[in-house]
Amino acid sequence: MSKHLHIIGIGGIGISALARYYHSLGYRITGSDQTESSLIVTLRAEGIEVTIGHTMSAITPDTDLVIYSEAIITKPDFPKDQQIYSNPELAQAKNLHIPHLSYPEALAEVVNSKKCIAIAGSHGKSTTTAMTALIFVGSPLGANVIIGTQVPQLGNSNFHAEDSEYFVIEACEYRRAFLRYKPYITVITNIDLDHLDYYKNLDDYISAFQSLVDQTEKYVVISADDENSAHLQIPEEKKVIVGNGTMQYNCGADVCKVFSLPPILLQIPGRHIQKDAYLSYAVGKLLDLEDEFMVNRLQSYNGSWRRSEIVRTTYHGNILMSDYGHHPNEIIPTLSALREKYPDRKLYVVFQPHQYSRTRELLPAFATAFDAADMLVVPDIYFSRDKKEDVEYMTVERFIEAVRPYQPHILDGKWLENTGKIIREYDSKNPNSSIILLLGAWDVDNLRNSI
Repeated sequence: MSKHLHIIGIGGIGISALARYYHSLGYRITGSDQTESSLIVTLRAEGIEVTIGHTMSAITPDTDLVIYSEAIITKPDFPKDQQIYSNPELAQAKNLHIPHLSYPEALAEVVNSKKCIAIAGSHGKSTTTAMTALIFVGSPLGANVIIGTQVPQLGNSNFHAEDSEYFVIEACEYRRAFLRYKPYITVITNIDLDHLDYYKNLDDYISAFQSLVDQTEKYVVISADDENSAHLQIPEEKKVIVGNGTMQYNCGADVCKVFSLPPILLQIPGRHIQKDAYLSYAVGKLLDLEDEFMVNRLQSYNGSWRRSEIVRTTYHGNILMSDYGHHPNEIIPTLSALREKYPDRKLYVVFQPHQYSRTRELLPAFATAFDAADMLVVPDIYFSRDKKEDVEYMTVERFIEAVRPYQPHILDGKWLENTGKIIREYDSKNPNSSIILLLGAWDVDNLRNSI
């Protein structure tokens, strides 16, 4: 009889990939989440049982292991050692003495027995992981992949398996989760203070990346122009610097090895995407993959789910797009790239801030992040692990008040359903004129089904 794994928060984009991994090995997988989504529909079609809502009855004595997303923590004011047990399924797992692991703990058990290539950083992790996956999958080295987005060229999945010693993963820094992994190669796309509900300040944030560097076996790849990455203490024999047209490494007792970066003509716009591509290229170069193969793969990359994704053209001729960006320093380059690629179209942005705490802490940066937009609609602020004081303080009205001096064309969408009506009205009255961008880390993307 196959082992039974139950996954709480299975609709999460990373943890669902782990569910697919275990399902591919023949495990019986069940899961639960708070809301329906297109991803959950797909998981069911693949033979994974998913229920909506969290009840103690979901955990049965025949369950061998429970894996949970930390996003299910809804009571951050609880004592830290009790927060997860505010979820009834985890409370039942505890009652029945069933082992339970967080997503990073469970993923570590999988990848630490392989040569793990961990893609970390504040921004660009998913895109860089997707590009690295494309370089390795089908190459002489091959790769297994778990990623925080769905990639059309990987069967529109966030998971891929091959008979390979390499495992490419997206490694999240929240609560120092990535310190569960023991990477063979670490890529740090950039370091830009985030997750202020956990990290005390920038020094604390950088210290997490330093710890990841310290436990990386072979190479640490960083961007030449990232100021905070330059503060990391990386042994010279591990340090790989990419940017300004070159990659260079092994600057210890040996002479530095310097390679010119080849031209890569990407289909996806934006300087930030180009930087991600060269970080991916550097990983393959370190492991002796051929330049022509890597360049062709990178040039074939046509995007990922919710990363400047073109959803479709609306009935009225506007381009509907979706993007996961939820930090000011993700939003600015995304809007700038779209403005550059579509200079003759208006940029109509629907932005859902993610977490009251993040929005409160970064409000001055959010205020100036939407200059490139022609219109901005804010449906609501998504709640995730937020404290009562942050929820009470950080209202949509206060967000709009801060942004309006820099972006006067801003509107309170008054929740998602009403925002859908606003978008449909705009679409019909402004045909063949605009990019309609659904922007944010959570259920703002559900609006794609109502436009």
